[in-house]
Amino acid sequence: MTWTLAIVAATILGVTACSRFLTGTPVTPTMVFVAVGVLVGPLVLGEVDLSSSGSPVRTLAEATLALVLFSDASRVDLRELRTERSLPVRLLGIGLPLTIAAGAALAALLFGALDVSEALILAVCLAPTDAALGQAVVTDERVPERIRQALNVESGLNDGICVPVLLIVLATAETASGLEGAGEALRIVTEEIGWGIAGGLAAGALAGLIVVRAGRRGLIAPAWRQTISVAAAFLAYGLADALGGSGFIGAFVAGMTFGHLVRRGTEDLTVFDENLGQLLDAVTFIVFGAVLLGPALEELSWQVVLYAVLSLTVVRMLPAALALIGSRTHRPTTAFLGWFGPRGLASIVFAVIVVEESDLPHVGTIVVTTYVTVGLSVLLHGLTAAPLARRYGTWAGAHRRAGDPT
Repeated sequence: MTWTLAIVAATILGVTACSRFLTGTPVTPTMVFVAVGVLVGPLVLGEVDLSSSGSPVRTLAEATLALVLFSDASRVDLRELRTERSLPVRLLGIGLPLTIAAGAALAALLFGALDVSEALILAVCLAPTDAALGQAVVTDERVPERIRQALNVESGLNDGICVPVLLIVLATAETASGLEGAGEALRIVTEEIGWGIAGGLAAGALAGLIVVRAGRRGLIAPAWRQTISVAAAFLAYGLADALGGSGFIGAFVAGMTFGHLVRRGTEDLTVFDENLGQLLDAVTFIVFGAVLLGPALEELSWQVVLYAVLSLTVVRMLPAALALIGSRTHRPTTAFLGWFGPRGLASIVFAVIVVEESDLPHVGTIVVTTYVTVGLSVLLHGLTAAPLARRYGTWAGAHRRAGDPT
């Protein structure tokens, strides 16, 4: 009998028991989850069955990402964002495309066997950021609010933006490999995006109208309000997928639509959504460590390690610095925003999609590099989040008291 379920449950209980102690330390819950996963996986103890590495892993990761996409998108206050839009717009509109371009160029340089499409796929897989991996950064109130908001908004929107980009690049790669005709690839991408948007709009509008109309009439029992956002996220994903579209685009669009219709904040409606997402996130990272990262560590090469290091530093930080030119941010702020671009859940899901939905000749290189980069990000960003947030917050506070913007 497999010990997988017991190990996962015991790990989550153990982290929960000392979660307050871990807060503000260099050891994050995600680091513990991934470490336990690697420990119980085939690389060490072999207690987790590798037969779970197919559809169940994808289903778990996709459900988690759908919830995260919906939740993040629903919390974006477009009116508030207009007043502090400079930093997130620069990071998303300039930094994100430059990051993809730099990541693809580096992949082509280090992995000579990859063609242009495969290099782009690797770059897109590692372009989204995951603010949850540096939680201390976005929760430490010593860090200026506009910096925390910029990182939160960037993390909340860039994975949704990268989904259609990944679909387009995958279709281009399949066409270049002769697996599909250009017309067929274009049709698939159009349907994925179009039906994804349609499914998201329908689900988000339905959920929003239920809150607004039924809520005003007192028809919703308080205990059931918490289920609305979860059901809406899964409805959007399932509806878009059934129509032939991207469930991730559906969840993202649904969250934006829901948040816009509800307007007066969605915090009280997304508590269960966030708690369930946190639980699924924990399970995903344990499984990631055991089933994906552990085997990937057995296929390490100097090219993979070098790409992972450069992806987290130069490939992220240089585009961020270029994007912030003219924003009048100081060098410590530019470095802080550049460094805290952790790679996490979205990258894992994108890599799993690439494995299951493409027959590219070098897919192994793409996924191994992605998994190792995510693992390294969990370690490095986890270790540095709390101390660097304290240090930067102290510096920023001194500048605020001196009347000098950060």
